[in-house]
Amino acid sequence: MGENTGKARVVEVPAERVPGWFDRFADRHSGVVRTALTPDQVVVTATDGATATVSVPFPPLDVEPGERSGLDVRVLVAHLAIPRRVGLILVRLGGHSVGVAAAGKVVRSRTDRHHVHGRSAAGGWSQQRFARRRDGQARQALAAAADDVAEVLGPLVGELDAVVLGGDRHALDTLRADRRLAPVLALARARVLDVPEPRRTVLDEAAERAFAVEIAVLDP
Repeated sequence: MGENTGKARVVEVPAERVPGWFDRFADRHSGVVRTALTPDQVVVTATDGATATVSVPFPPLDVEPGERSGLDVRVLVAHLAIPRRVGLILVRLGGHSVGVAAAGKVVRSRTDRHHVHGRSAAGGWSQQRFARRRDGQARQALAAAADDVAEVLGPLVGELDAVVLGGDRHALDTLRADRRLAPVLALARARVLDVPEPRRTVLDEAAERAFAVEIAVLDP
């Protein structure tokens, strides 16, 4: 069997659907020959050479590293069933939403909107004055977001299993410069969710995605 050198596609699977997803993966690829497990990763290899790789959420996985014959994701499923609390930070210049989620549902939140002018196409002094005004509005917006993160998540940092970020990466980088938020952002996952301007409905969707499992599928 040749080496699989294709490009992986990543799918998000709700935690409760992971067993069924792997059963269907096995059916589509003529069965599974082995499952490799480490504390950080699960790799399922199909008979036709396809692979499905999970970067374990909320690591480590309580498992002795090694391979199992056939499809064996029981330890991953048990790991996903453990109750957890996750902090959510969604930030764009037009607004922010901060919350705490458990079992995919928001249990505490704060959302705010900000007025930040769009960029001006005009030139000269007017454009410079407009840019200064916009920069000032952006600073105020991000300061308000930082305050809410500190107030909502700061007191709960010891109860959180992870923090999930979403929105504009530049805005999130600005929050990282706030020393008050260092304990909270130390729990942040590497992945940043692509979300529209934060609203409570957007936060609810992010809460569901925070508990979903990312599976990288590499077809033969």
